[in-house]
Amino acid sequence: MLLSPAMSNKGALWGVLIFFGILLFCFAAALTLLSAGQSGSRVAEGPQIGVVEVKGVITASRRTLEALRAFAKDDDIKAVVMRLNTPGGSVGPSQEVYREIERLRAKKPVVASMGSVAASGGYYIAAACTQIVANAGSLTGSIGVISQTTEVYELLALARIKAHVFKSGALKDTGSPLRPMTEVDRIALQKMVDEIHGQFVSDISKGRKMSLAKVKAVADGRILTGAQAKVHGLVDSLGNFSDALDVAVKLAKAEGDPVPVYHRARKGLLRQLLEDSADVAMQKVRQELETSLRIEARDTRLR
Repeated sequence: MLLSPAMSNKGALWGVLIFFGILLFCFAAALTLLSAGQSGSRVAEGPQIGVVEVKGVITASRRTLEALRAFAKDDDIKAVVMRLNTPGGSVGPSQEVYREIERLRAKKPVVASMGSVAASGGYYIAAACTQIVANAGSLTGSIGVISQTTEVYELLALARIKAHVFKSGALKDTGSPLRPMTEVDRIALQKMVDEIHGQFVSDISKGRKMSLAKVKAVADGRILTGAQAKVHGLVDSLGNFSDALDVAVKLAKAEGDPVPVYHRARKGLLRQLLEDSADVAMQKVRQELETSLRIEARDTRLR
């Protein structure tokens, strides 16, 4: 059976209209969900506790800072739990998160919940929180700073490879593997490490309200279990994530079962939804038009 051009065009048009109607409905539903709140779903009853996850090696802080700021502005969020599963990482991002938690802590309680590991930079972040909850076997501590370099100039000499360095100052290539380390280099690098370590110890002392002497006693880089850390005053209580949520509710002086709320970036989700919808829509329109043109061409040819 052959379709006339009018019938084929009409069918293609109805197909496109129906598709866009379904797409519009889905888009409206997505907007409704997004309008429920940037931080997450608000359907369940009970005090809403914001949850910020820090996982893996700490190399950046932007997403964590965004989540903390969003929860700080949200009056529905009664407290925040920092869920930590990190061995540490870069100093700068750890300090940025510490400072942001300090600001948030002035508005609402912040509880650190240690998972498998929350060491070094992970503990740096935890120290800024109102209270710290750790599993008995969580690995934490490792309060220290390390900088490493390797010398390969002798190996290059064996291979008859020469390196040429042009620098603006005597210490510009400190730590370079292409030359022997001098005593001046050692002093400069050690001074830098000691300075950062001092910042680490000072922030822990301030965040945990501990004396510098007490912090320095365990700030030799040693790794501690959650139970050991509690003995040294680095952890407030032992428990899991659920216990940390309960502590957050108590500190917020709220009642009821805690409702964890995870931050979701509305702008990113909306942009992705629009891009995906546009791609699907254009593909559907192309298919309908190509089908219509093929049918019309065949009908015209056979007549």
